[in-house]
Amino acid sequence: LMSVKRMMEKMGVPKTHLELKKMISEVTGGVSETISYQDFVNVMLGKRSAVLKLVMMFEGKANESNPKPSGPPPERDIASLP
Repeated sequence: LMSVKRMMEKMGVPKTHLELKKMISEVTGGVSETISYQDFVNVMLGKRSAVLKLVMMFEGKANESNPKPSGPPPERDIASLP
């Protein structure tokens, strides 16, 4: 409980003991008072990560429409420099 409290304080979102207990209970499903590694992974890779994957997929497709040139850059002379 105290390590979660310190982490939240360092993130700038201090919580009371009751808020932390409620948060831990939501993460663990009320089974435990400690967050296991599997619980942590489930929280970090939950619904939000699915949205993140969709955003990244669409960003990747947007970048495909503007392909980057391959190969060495064209030669330039002094006059073409900004």
